[in-house]
Amino acid sequence: MTKKTKSELSTLFAEAFRDHWELPAFSNYEGDTFTYQQVAEEVTLLHQLFAENKVSKDDKIALLGTNSAGWAIAFIGIVTYGAVVVPILPDFSTENIHHIVNHSDARLLFCSDALFKRIDPGHMPHLEGIIQLKTYALLHDSKGTQEAKLMKAREKTAEKPVTADSIEFEKGAAEDVCVISYTSGTSGFTKGVMLPQRSMWSNIVYAREHMPLRAGDQIVSFLPLSHVFGLLFEFLFPFTLGCHIHFLSKIPSPAIVTKAFGEVRPHLILSVPLVIEKIYRKRIMPRLEKPVMKMLLKTPILSGVIEKKVKKALTETFGERFSEIVIGGAPLSEEVELFFRKIGFRYTVGYGMTECGPLISYAPAAQARFRSAGVVVDRMQVRIYKDQSDSEIGEIQVKGDNLMLGYYKNEADTKKAFTNDGWLRTGDLGYLDADGFVYIKGRSKNMLLGPSGQNIYPEELEAKICNYPCVAECVVKQHDNRLIAMIYPDREAMECDRLDFPDVELKMKAMLAELNKSLPAYEQISSVEIVDVEFVKTPKKNIKRYLYT
Repeated sequence: MTKKTKSELSTLFAEAFRDHWELPAFSNYEGDTFTYQQVAEEVTLLHQLFAENKVSKDDKIALLGTNSAGWAIAFIGIVTYGAVVVPILPDFSTENIHHIVNHSDARLLFCSDALFKRIDPGHMPHLEGIIQLKTYALLHDSKGTQEAKLMKAREKTAEKPVTADSIEFEKGAAEDVCVISYTSGTSGFTKGVMLPQRSMWSNIVYAREHMPLRAGDQIVSFLPLSHVFGLLFEFLFPFTLGCHIHFLSKIPSPAIVTKAFGEVRPHLILSVPLVIEKIYRKRIMPRLEKPVMKMLLKTPILSGVIEKKVKKALTETFGERFSEIVIGGAPLSEEVELFFRKIGFRYTVGYGMTECGPLISYAPAAQARFRSAGVVVDRMQVRIYKDQSDSEIGEIQVKGDNLMLGYYKNEADTKKAFTNDGWLRTGDLGYLDADGFVYIKGRSKNMLLGPSGQNIYPEELEAKICNYPCVAECVVKQHDNRLIAMIYPDREAMECDRLDFPDVELKMKAMLAELNKSLPAYEQISSVEIVDVEFVKTPKKNIKRYLYT
């Protein structure tokens, strides 16, 4: 593969069109399919529409919709034109959507029909138009000029049909803002992360050089495209290689996702732990918990045979031909990871954040180490900042090409995010081993102090508690120097065992008493609180802890 410079993001897209012109590019799952040629034709139309609107460099165009071919085409059209994309997570509240459109200074908004019903153009007075994602029909026209501009754009595009040889996009500079990604974090604050072209380029090129995909391979896109994890690794990176991407627009429940995996049979799978852990608990654990199976697993010869069968069944669940599953966005359960390692399942865990677009560390499945998040990726550096010189654990700080420029119109938070010598404060606690593998212990703001100043990482306790049957979700909080486990029970397990909430509470107390025997005194759980509704989560499915602690 030819080496590129950091300012050649547009070249990656142009080459994808030229080299894979006749291949399928996008499919809406159980819907229509677009070839690379058809995507190029749509992108050309969008470029003409932007020209009619006199869209210039640094102008913002917002994008609101669930995963779809239309969303992907609009994104490529905006980026290759040289404007700035503002992806908006469809899970955001109406108030938050209005705020993001206004705060970002977006001139145009591409929006799906379903989500248009949730917003009010009157609350976004600076928008010049709202354009339907699939057909480009006008949903709102503030100046009454968009219809004529769209018609003119269609006429001009028809006059000069695009060909593979004619595809060429204007090159931007490495520091040009490419995407403003508004995050909804566990702290509750929404900030616009400004990602430059070098960040997007660096992430894509790293994936092309280290992750196992090639032209014609199949991908299932179910992570939200409005978040950088799904955007980069289920969409942009595979697209530049000539892959065929299948978009799931429905809420990605394990049943829907596994159905798509079985039909598409993807060559690479990206996932957050929540989906993987649910599949493990619903499809694997019930088989292994049967009395006969437990007895057979204690027999060395038979246990090996059973584990091979379980591995085969699990591999088939994910479509069988994937090279590896890359898990990111949150910590993977230790129990699940132990089981995967025991049966030789093809998985790896990566680490990143929106502010790095997103990659910080990764290792291929064959090189991955237990409980590690891989090694630092190319063009990035990691250091561990320690408050205590006698501890190997400290804040993970990063520097390199993947880094954001800062937060849009937010100098105060931008300044707080960086050290005086230019390193980004991730807010994550961890350490590096002698070979450069990254290990994450938890979030610095979540860390609790024991009665004698001991460090307590609630995420580790929560992972242990969530391994128990009947536990769906857990948050460990501290009150008067006591640790309290808030538990949302697994409703399906309750129904199966015919348990009511008092029964569950008794069961949880007994379970925690057993767990406490394996914990040091300062980490022991003193009481349990059963909650009857799921914890509120971010789009990455991380619990918004600030609401409960």
